Amino acid sequence: MLFMTPPKSVMDELHHRWFPGAMDGAIDQVIRLIEAASPLLISGYFCKLPPQGCLATQIAWHHPKTCHLNQDAGIVWLDRVANLSPVTSHVLTFWDARGSSDLAYRHFLLDQFKSERARRQATGLARLAFLAPYQYPEMKAC
Repeated sequence: MLFMTPPKSVMDELHHRWFPGAMDGAIDQVIRLIEAASPLLISGYFCKLPPQGCLATQIAWHHPKTCHLNQDAGIVWLDRVANLSPVTSHVLTFWDARGSSDLAYRHFLLDQFKSERARRQATGLARLAFLAPYQYPEMKAC
């Protein structure tokens, strides 16, 4: 089955917490990793050995506040940039439960990340420097 709709909480968290805090390079990197079914994108761990990392860690390595970190990058990015608890993140919980081998969830994520990249390009938001989460009007509590 290649079509799936994850819980609304996953969609809300992606659009209101993850994307506002993700740099363009991070969006591009996650797209590349998902398209290639890369072993560098892992589930079940934040980071095994760089450059292997989960979704949050891959995004964190492209963010100016967390790019200098290794194993803790994803945890710190979720906490300080996305304002999420790494333990209760719906996106990561769903990713870890389904694993990177779940083709339907990978396709869902790929569609979401590509849509975000297209939205940024269409609205002229591409290549913006980092803005603190409170500067994003669309960011709200999930």
